[in-house]
Amino acid sequence: MENNIIEYCLKKKGATKDYPFGHDPLVIKIAGKMFALIFEDKVDNFLLNLKCDPVIAENLRDQHETVRPGYHMNKKHWNTITIDGSFPESDVFEMIDHSYDLVVKNLPKSLQESIPEMN
Repeated sequence: MENNIIEYCLKKKGATKDYPFGHDPLVIKIAGKMFALIFEDKVDNFLLNLKCDPVIAENLRDQHETVRPGYHMNKKHWNTITIDGSFPESDVFEMIDHSYDLVVKNLPKSLQESIPEMN
């Protein structure tokens, strides 16, 4: 599932991967702004940080045991999802879309218009 999530993130228009903090986490960015961070765990799962509207973030945390406030992030605007197979991949993809859209929406118009097509 991890590879599917990484591939999905990188198919977003203008998405790039980076390792600004060392070998972990993998950071996926749009126009230099983070929208996904992937922390690989030594067990059978990994952590995925995604930006989220604060109201939606709180609802997701209430509804899903695997969704918590953002690990090493602003807890109001970021969620951490433990990817262990219990959370449907389609829901994870929707959360990635939401994170990406939030970041793009907050970019200056000139940057939004200059985002290159998919890699």
